[in-house]
Amino acid sequence: MENNIDVIDCFGDICPLPVLKIENKMKQIKAGDEIMIVTDHSCTLESIRQKFKEKVTRIDEVMNGVWEVYIKK
Repeated sequence: MENNIDVIDCFGDICPLPVLKIENKMKQIKAGDEIMIVTDHSCTLESIRQKFKEKVTRIDEVMNGVWEVYIKK
């Protein structure tokens, strides 16, 4: 069975909004599902790393200053 990946667009969002969006989505998904967060703020990236450090599976800088962060429930 394939796991779902939900995308959360946090482009232009500043903290704490991205963290709140992630927390809300985590309540809605099943164990094993993954979330991809797209952000263009390094401070948001650091907040995500700190808050969800054990759930972050991958961080890719897809363009200069734009990251995709993968979090698995």
